[in-house]
Amino acid sequence: MADVVERRLVAGVDSSTQSCKVTVRDAATGAVVQEGRASHPDGTSVDPRHWWDALGSAIADAGGFDDVAAVAIAGQQHGMVALDADGRVVRDALLWNDVRSADAAAQMVEELGREAWVARTGLVPVASFTGTKLRWLRDAEPDNAARVAAVALPHDWLSWRLRGYGPADESPLGPDLDALATDGSDASGTGYWDPVRREYDAELFEQALGRASRVAGVGTPDADLVVVPRIVAPDEAMGTLASDVDLPGGAVARAGLVVGPGLGDNAGAALGLGLGPGDVAVSLGTSGTVFGVTDTEVTDPSGTVAGFADGTGSRLPIVTTLNAARVLEVVGGLLAVDHGELGELALQAPAGSDGLVLVPYFVGERTPNRPDATASLLGMTPQTTDRAHLARAAVEGMLCALADGLAAVEDTGVTVDRLLLIGGAARNEAVRAVAAQVFGRDVSIPEPGEYVAAGAARQAAWVLGGTLPSWEVAATVVPADPHPEVLEQYRAAAR
Repeated sequence: MADVVERRLVAGVDSSTQSCKVTVRDAATGAVVQEGRASHPDGTSVDPRHWWDALGSAIADAGGFDDVAAVAIAGQQHGMVALDADGRVVRDALLWNDVRSADAAAQMVEELGREAWVARTGLVPVASFTGTKLRWLRDAEPDNAARVAAVALPHDWLSWRLRGYGPADESPLGPDLDALATDGSDASGTGYWDPVRREYDAELFEQALGRASRVAGVGTPDADLVVVPRIVAPDEAMGTLASDVDLPGGAVARAGLVVGPGLGDNAGAALGLGLGPGDVAVSLGTSGTVFGVTDTEVTDPSGTVAGFADGTGSRLPIVTTLNAARVLEVVGGLLAVDHGELGELALQAPAGSDGLVLVPYFVGERTPNRPDATASLLGMTPQTTDRAHLARAAVEGMLCALADGLAAVEDTGVTVDRLLLIGGAARNEAVRAVAAQVFGRDVSIPEPGEYVAAGAARQAAWVLGGTLPSWEVAATVVPADPHPEVLEQYRAAAR
């Protein structure tokens, strides 16, 4: 192990909805040594094998792991990965953005009440969460539900496979379900884990799937009990590879590789950005999130803010929307322009787009909880119905929805001393300028980077060295340019 430690290279993985990104970094400084990437298929229901294949391809694209001492995987949250007793996937995983479990979520809320859910899990069930997907599986596919021997999340399953576990004919260590492990940040998004006690709520799991559970590695194996992954501390290794593991695409994970606990994608971004109390980030991926780090318990009976755990043992209150950069893609496609050209058009129209408002619920919405909603365009006149005004309305609609999320986070008592804007859309000059207007405060823009993967790599360095390293993140600041009328007219339209 001494030789492995001396290499001092660590890797972080971001297995997101759209792709798998791998970053190899210097453990002490965080300097990027190599990066790799591979695509995931589209859809809200996906065979996890595609994630495994993409992980191998992304590792190979990053030059392999021969010199890497430790790795951690961050992944999209909430996805339901159901395994049978042979370690095979029972059905395609339902991803966070699959809303077929909306009715199941409503039933579960009605059964216990919002206050009870918040007290026991820090959240109110919506279609995104794992528990509601298990309820859907119970009711819609009872034969598949009966086959379930274990339930994992995307990053849990990938870490398990990377460590050499899986179906007997596909892995060196076979289907040892008691080797499944996860971390608190990802477990906190299931709907059956308590972020205060940091323990599973077995009654809520059984309420969801209709079957009792046991924690991996705890108690006697029983075919009637469904295994849930054990919780690994943020600085604890899931395990160390005892032998080489062959990966898809020709990559190899070498014996001696330390595998960290991994974390949910938003917790990974927070760790990669170095967020602390007083810091709140707005992330503009396909979906949007507003999240901050706090040491105090967060409760919101309305369900708007979910009281997740972060990747260090603190709390990560978060608001999530289904529509963020997706809004720019849809409107850009309509106008036959790319993101950059859309931004140039948007800056040709005034703040507020002369009253043109886009309520951007193109794929329904999670916050507010309107899974069956559609997008609306209001305030159309001969003056406002042109390319510039529509482009401006798209940017403003995307950011106003997240400004409501920021207000909800503040309403829980979270202090916002520094606001950061991240994600691919944050590179757009129009998005930056409008953000300073809509949020009405200075907006810090970290240099472009894969911050979820960076957070996973930072965790890997923590596990390897025993201390969470400090990695510098450069940023520019866009000064506040308050235009409260933009948010006011959006809120009037979105009621």
